[in-house]
Amino acid sequence: MFEKILVANRGEIALRVMRTCMEMGIATVAIYSDVDKNALHTRYADEAYHVGPSPSLQSYLNANKIIEITKETGAEAIHPGYGFLAENSEFAFKCEENSIVFIGPDYWAMAKAGDKIASRKFVKKEGIPITPGSGEAVEDDDALEIAKEIGFPVILKSSAGGGGISMGVVENKEDLLNKLEIARSSSLSAFGNPNIFIEKYLTKPRHIEFQILADRHGNIIHLGERECSIQRRFQKLIEEAPSIVVDEKTRSEIGERAVKIARLAEYTNAGTIEFLYDGKEFYFNEVNARLQVEHPVTEMITAKDLVKDQIKIAAGEVLDYSQKDIQFKGWAMECRINAEDPYNNFLPSPGTITRYEPPGSIGTRIDSGLVVGSEIPTFYDSLFAKVIVWGDTRETVVERMKRALREMRVEGIETNIPFHLKVLEDKSFKKGDIDTTFINRKGIIDKLSKEGEEHRVEMTRTVAVVSAALALSEEGITNYLKVNKKVNEVQPVSKWKMAGRYNQLARRPKR
Repeated sequence: MFEKILVANRGEIALRVMRTCMEMGIATVAIYSDVDKNALHTRYADEAYHVGPSPSLQSYLNANKIIEITKETGAEAIHPGYGFLAENSEFAFKCEENSIVFIGPDYWAMAKAGDKIASRKFVKKEGIPITPGSGEAVEDDDALEIAKEIGFPVILKSSAGGGGISMGVVENKEDLLNKLEIARSSSLSAFGNPNIFIEKYLTKPRHIEFQILADRHGNIIHLGERECSIQRRFQKLIEEAPSIVVDEKTRSEIGERAVKIARLAEYTNAGTIEFLYDGKEFYFNEVNARLQVEHPVTEMITAKDLVKDQIKIAAGEVLDYSQKDIQFKGWAMECRINAEDPYNNFLPSPGTITRYEPPGSIGTRIDSGLVVGSEIPTFYDSLFAKVIVWGDTRETVVERMKRALREMRVEGIETNIPFHLKVLEDKSFKKGDIDTTFINRKGIIDKLSKEGEEHRVEMTRTVAVVSAALALSEEGITNYLKVNKKVNEVQPVSKWKMAGRYNQLARRPKR
């Protein structure tokens, strides 16, 4: 077993990996950019080293610098987390060249399975259903021809990564080249790879994925499915396990299909086989050759530590359980907490955390990289925490998640917690009537935007009234309060009491 592991990531996933390493008695090395100098993951690790300036291309995507730090510290392995270099086969190859164990699939398996274009090729060859699309990264000259052949609308996807980054629906030929250039730029910035392919856009599918584990001794198993259909701009926001539409027979059939795909790719370590389900067929979507953001829901219903399994597999150990040993118990759900303002079109909300009170109690888990004083920078993804709950039924889980989100207090930034509560209170969601278009179909974003606008109008009026009142004499304020019931509580009142009441009114709309 390894004695020291470098975690080539930041935030909650870096802490997630480090916590398992601590349980296993493995020392950890953190890397940090300029803006992350005082981040929690840098303080939690046994050692921490500066990797570069704040932009990811100069820090968390700086493969040569990360290799250099790994060798200097004597770490035997690198855990990439998710995002950044987690699905970069060239980085995995660099690790092998420098006698460093990459905790993930071999570079050649990653190139075959993790690369979205390559994986579509070998899966199609085996007769497994896939959505129509391009067989290679598209260039401007052939993009329009391919799109016309498969029919609009089409979707653009990065060959190198996931998380909704670089994805975009194109409705007509006029928008194709412009959106293609935007997608290339985004993919290069996020993953260091500009390759984009085109796929037919399914209008109302469910997004269902299977977690797999594969050791270096030929053992491959699946740990069931996750439902990831609640998405905004192809970014998953709420995930659950199991899926309400997958029965035991279907789970066994599609699970076997996922295992077959992993075996065809000669895959090792943890990975996810993603499918799009249109109510009739499970179409292969892609292989995520890494740990997924939503892996905790699988852990909650199987009582397995996927990070521990990743490390043990990378160290050459045999999986210590088989497919028949996997038992599913209860239901789990995860809400991704992002630094975004749902009342203002999900505008990013970077800043300093001035208050942080995570929820607790039975069946509640928080994966977070926050403490009071933590910075939410502008350079990286807005995800900063995940709330995961478990219960014996889906109905219990929905109510438990609502309770947990209402308990959670984060100040200094805006968060998407009101969005999650709006979804959880929707009757269709409660029944499990969901798909990837759910948010737009139910008009949830429009409802939040309307509430935000109404609040801003009210606040403009309140600010004007209070400002005028504060300029009045004590007698004038008292007279004002007598005729304005909205702020009439105690009389007489000083201007300091008035100011305090204003601060109360200035809070965001109620959850």
